[in-house]
Amino acid sequence: MLVGSGFRRWSTYRQATIAGSFTNIVFGFLRCYVLLAVAEGVAGAGPGGYDAEQLATYVWVGQGLLAVIGIWGWTELAERIRTGDIAADLLRPVSPVTGFLAADLGRGLYAMLTRFTPPVLAGAIFFPLHTPARWQTIPLFALSVILAVVVCFACRYVVNATAYWLQDARGPIMLWTLGSGVLGGLYFPLRLLPEWMTVTLWLATPLPSLLQAPLDVIAERDPPALQAGLVVVQLFWAVATLALAAAVQRRAERKLVVQGG
Repeated sequence: MLVGSGFRRWSTYRQATIAGSFTNIVFGFLRCYVLLAVAEGVAGAGPGGYDAEQLATYVWVGQGLLAVIGIWGWTELAERIRTGDIAADLLRPVSPVTGFLAADLGRGLYAMLTRFTPPVLAGAIFFPLHTPARWQTIPLFALSVILAVVVCFACRYVVNATAYWLQDARGPIMLWTLGSGVLGGLYFPLRLLPEWMTVTLWLATPLPSLLQAPLDVIAERDPPALQAGLVVVQLFWAVATLALAAAVQRRAERKLVVQGG
């Protein structure tokens, strides 16, 4: 029911959906031409091991997933903490983490139906995209996207929850906005970085699980075993970040009780 509520809520913003899709397409052209220019200047297997079609797929599917995963823009929890409305959420029988997660899954489903296809279609019209050659790629990609939504939600929840202690979470949210884009694989594939840095990001942070993982899966950048391994890493980070979000929420509730809230 909460998933459906999130879907219906976001389906009311039709003009924002159209404007967002148009913006994603415009930036898709800019990013795609830049990466293809880099690919032309690199001999051999291409930058980061991607060929031109894989790079184009990386860009355009990434533009489609940007709204689905929802890296930016969510400050609802921080605002409810600031205004005190979070007290009403704490009285409900469902944990705030569970309630907000369900609503976010509904938002992601709506974005997948409305915001994913236009950028990918625009990319397919103007650029040669990589066509998946393995039967497992599409189901792995679907699972990877769901896990990316969960990981992203949990990270945003923890960032927003800093408002319990700071009252104003704009600083942490700005840091999240910058770091998630750069280290999540939005602006460029993380495979362009030195190998030791890429491995460290994958194993020590959840950020590559936001965009880099599903994009590498659909572009078939890696052999099948490693392709599935990326999804396993995402699963680990989904469990870990949700557990962290739940722990932060429990700690915040104890703080509110101590303060008499």
